[in-house]
Amino acid sequence: MEERTQGVFIEKHGLKIDNLRMKQSDIQSNFDFFPIENGEDILEKTAERAFSRLSFTFTKEHIESVIKAALSKDASDNDRYVCACILKNAQTASEGKFPLCQDTGIANIFGWKKSGFISQKGECESLSEGARKTYDERKLRFSTSVPKNFYDEFDPKNNMPAQISLFTEDAALAPTPPFIKSLPEKSMGMIFCAKGGGSSNKTSFIQGTKAFLTKEKFTALMEEQLSHFGTSACPPYTIGIVAGGLSPEQNLLTLKLATMGAYDDLTYEPNPNAFRDKELEEKAMEIAAKSGYGAQFGGSAFALNAVVIRLPRHGASCPISFGVSCSAHRNLKAFVTDEGFYLEKTVENPSSIEGFSDAVRFAESDSDSKENERKIDTSKGMQAVLEQLKGAKPGDRLLLSGKILVSRDAAHARWKKQLDETGKLPEYTMKYPICYAGPARTPDGCVIGSFGPTTAGRMDVYAELLMKNGAALVTLAKGNRSRQWTDTCKKFGGFYLGTPGGIAALIASKYILSQEIIDYEELGMEAVRLVEVRDLPCFVVTDDSGDDFYENIKNKR
Repeated sequence: MEERTQGVFIEKHGLKIDNLRMKQSDIQSNFDFFPIENGEDILEKTAERAFSRLSFTFTKEHIESVIKAALSKDASDNDRYVCACILKNAQTASEGKFPLCQDTGIANIFGWKKSGFISQKGECESLSEGARKTYDERKLRFSTSVPKNFYDEFDPKNNMPAQISLFTEDAALAPTPPFIKSLPEKSMGMIFCAKGGGSSNKTSFIQGTKAFLTKEKFTALMEEQLSHFGTSACPPYTIGIVAGGLSPEQNLLTLKLATMGAYDDLTYEPNPNAFRDKELEEKAMEIAAKSGYGAQFGGSAFALNAVVIRLPRHGASCPISFGVSCSAHRNLKAFVTDEGFYLEKTVENPSSIEGFSDAVRFAESDSDSKENERKIDTSKGMQAVLEQLKGAKPGDRLLLSGKILVSRDAAHARWKKQLDETGKLPEYTMKYPICYAGPARTPDGCVIGSFGPTTAGRMDVYAELLMKNGAALVTLAKGNRSRQWTDTCKKFGGFYLGTPGGIAALIASKYILSQEIIDYEELGMEAVRLVEVRDLPCFVVTDDSGDDFYENIKNKR
């Protein structure tokens, strides 16, 4: 399907350009047009193309915000390093083989029908089918689990169902995004989002009262809640904060849309439905910078943007929510007409953007030229790895080579069950460092699909069980962990290493040499793998004395 200029669309529909916020030039510069062929399902094709585009490429605005963070005078060396890796990852993913993140997310689709739009039968079915096709044909990860009953689940192997919400323009549960109001009549505007589990898990909700609505009280609440985000959802973040709402559902949906960029054009002027608070957005960014977390391993680049929205409320309640979109900010605006569909443009070659080369140079040189990076080789066994790590302190940067075990939630549950029943763990669990990850499906001709760390804290309940049996003495993942894990590291002499999140395409294409499934193949992306890596970048988070990088940051505030 070839793209064509938007002038044809403007002329055909007789738009009164002066009355629209989205001018003809905006449509031409910000959206690509795809005509619909005879017999094609326009909604299915829109969803199919949208998820394909957003899974591999970012908008220009997002890339520019990461460049800005990397080049900020306030950025730490680790901020610059992680942002540089994120930019290199964007370049790798833009080639169309490896998706931006291993967690290619749940398919989220929100749509608003303008007056005059002719409703089609099976709209949700068409949109769902388009998403399903992309997840299958582009070899994205299947992350959904469907219940057999209340306790047992199975993998449907298609990443379905999608989350789809369709509204009329003025009857949506949440405030209608400004760009929807700019669209012509007889159209349907949409926002597509691939939402990963890590960032979804950071959502918090408080059923508050008017007592929260003072500058002092709300600022204190922001400081508390933003500190709880931690780093496991792959900062730098886009932060969303919503206060008010006629119901909890309205508040949370507005939050979801805010983190997706739906309200980036919302004005700061008070109005009866919703408005943004510029002062609180600036305060949120200040709090984020001072948190010390930075872009995962210390610094000021904890957030790229903040959106703070105030909604109407019932006098007896004041729902308040906080959430994030991670550094893999995968959201795309679109709209359809009877002629075809429009998709928001993304960047096909990130390296062409001004400042890109200056930003990525922080991750260009090899460790041989850096005194603060030590090399760790896993080929001589676990005791040798522990010896190599002796003296490494939280915050130190490492390059890891050799074979590592890849396992996460479902496999850990299987190990526990085996230990409970037999008194023994599988022998392989004691031979290698364990990396918590669930890769995307492997593209044709490649070693592995996009590969990145998952949230470490979910495995903390297994700390004592594993380490006292000689397993998990060295683990790799992302984010801060509980006191339970750090205390167990001290007790058994273990280390926890953090691998940068948000660079899954880069890891798969540059740092992984081979992989094989060695257990629980039926678990799909959660099967146990043996993966060989070369110079995989990671940081010491917790050392064998129980000294913890993120706990030290908290203590310095």
